[in-house]
Amino acid sequence: MVFVSNERSNDIYVLSPDYELVKKIETDRRPRDMHFNDAHTLLYVACGDDDVIDIFDVGTLEFVDSIPTGPSPEAFAFSPDGSQIYVSNEEDSTLEIIDVADKIVIARIPTGAEPEGVVHSIDGKTVYVTSEVADMVHVVDLATQSVVKNIVVGTRPRRFIATPDGTELWVSDELSSEVHVIDLATLEIKEVLTFLPPGFRSEDVTPVGMAITKDGTKTLISLGRANHLAIIDTASRNVLAYVLVGSRAWSVDLSRDEKTAIVANGLSDDITIVDMESMRPIKSVSVGRTPHTVVIDD
Repeated sequence: MVFVSNERSNDIYVLSPDYELVKKIETDRRPRDMHFNDAHTLLYVACGDDDVIDIFDVGTLEFVDSIPTGPSPEAFAFSPDGSQIYVSNEEDSTLEIIDVADKIVIARIPTGAEPEGVVHSIDGKTVYVTSEVADMVHVVDLATQSVVKNIVVGTRPRRFIATPDGTELWVSDELSSEVHVIDLATLEIKEVLTFLPPGFRSEDVTPVGMAITKDGTKTLISLGRANHLAIIDTASRNVLAYVLVGSRAWSVDLSRDEKTAIVANGLSDDITIVDMESMRPIKSVSVGRTPHTVVIDD
């Protein structure tokens, strides 16, 4: 099934494999980032206006619990063993570490203003978090629970993708129309990528959501106001296709067999289903108001 969080209608649309509406699940206010636990039995949803992460049973599609957070949780990631959540709290500029079982805050680590994207290293020793206002990626050492390095990137960095081999971290910079590639061995900027779909100006390109294939050969980047999904050859950085989707392409996820990509379009209140073989859109489906994140449970 497909799950889509809708910021302004305060719900999650659950769609069948044929993209028919199965259920609208009410959430706390402003649901945004979503992740499954490892077993895909539970769905965790950050609700920014009520300062909680809601938890839903995937089998019954019912609310089962919530975890309190700091003010305005934006995005989060699980630790490799699933015992902790690393959550960016937008309004108090912290990265919060929360014990999942006990729902206890273990640490609050100061960041730059408006932190968003969160991802951990393959070895689980480091967490990276973006600061939208400071234009930085903060490198957080989990042993000392402190920021050990700040990496200056583009304007308004949002989300991350780590390559499966652990060598690169890609950062989407919404307002400078760039993606910065960080060399994880040196923690230095390796390359700056730009994209320009036909008929658009560079200032229209506002990259945010990203996904990558399991073998790391293709990277997908939603280009925001440019209303396109870019499909990129990861190694060469060549754009294989610009796929027209809905208005303000925001989040993107890949099906497990990687035959399908789904893009959440924040201003057209729909999702676009993309066939990865032909790299063409095949269907648009209406969802709730201002879809933020899409995740696929298959």
